[in-house]
Amino acid sequence: MTLYVEMALTPADRDRIRSIIGGVPVWFAEPKQHTGQDAAAFAEAEVALGNCPPGWLPSANRLRWLQLASAGIDSYLRLDWADLGRRLVVTNLSGAFADPVAQTCLSGILALYRGVDEMARLTTWAKDELRPRLRLLTGATVVILGAGTIAARLADLLAPFGCKVLHYSRSRGDLRTLADLDAALPSADVLVGLLPGTADTENLLDAGRLALLPRGAVVVNAGRGTLIDEDALMAALRAGRLGGAVLDVTRQEPLPPEHPLWTCPNTLLTQHTAGGSDQEVSQTLDVFADNWRRHRDGVPLRNIVDWSRGF
Repeated sequence: MTLYVEMALTPADRDRIRSIIGGVPVWFAEPKQHTGQDAAAFAEAEVALGNCPPGWLPSANRLRWLQLASAGIDSYLRLDWADLGRRLVVTNLSGAFADPVAQTCLSGILALYRGVDEMARLTTWAKDELRPRLRLLTGATVVILGAGTIAARLADLLAPFGCKVLHYSRSRGDLRTLADLDAALPSADVLVGLLPGTADTENLLDAGRLALLPRGAVVVNAGRGTLIDEDALMAALRAGRLGGAVLDVTRQEPLPPEHPLWTCPNTLLTQHTAGGSDQEVSQTLDVFADNWRRHRDGVPLRNIVDWSRGF
């Protein structure tokens, strides 16, 4: 067995991987700096860790298991998994980012409610103007699109504020149909998107649904950029109908400098950093270590990607 690793790692991280796998040969590659030797090593590997180029997978006939260093699988969806899935198991980091993503969502909501985003840009004293406009999150109604680990963690963080939290999920949510969701949106002070990018979720928050939100509502998206009609969102923000937006994900990433979202009022762009923390690599290696033991012992792996569902 051989292991191919493509992650940004410190020497200590590499030593930890060697400790996890014992004496198994390992090849370390730098992300986005591929060489011919990297490609050759990948072609010989039976296990890979990290987000390797999708185009390498179809010809990697020896590869049996790929542990992604992300929860998202978007760049791999275009491959033919009806064929690849017969020999290759892919696992992701689903659930590993619950704390950082939930904390980013909460911090963005509080920044908009308490005017921190606006005050951070001021260079003059504006206390008398700002103070009457500051809002309390206490008792707010929060609709969360999703009912997974991140959604559950965000609900935990909102609990001390006495928020009423409603989850939209077809399988286990308080709101299980689009009709349920549409009925709840007029009462939502905050709307949080935590859904994966699938055909069912694309443009779920279109102009019509955004219009159902009450005046002053805050929209947060830390799932996938395809969830929201960005033009409709910007129009509502510019008109002052919505109270603000916290966008960790956008349709185009990186967002180009000329994109109008950069100058859209009351908009916080967190640049797909919500899952990041100083513990990110350590947590990734925790997941890999557990799955490595399972792979070695013939036990089912955790977080196996279901390609038919797109996550």
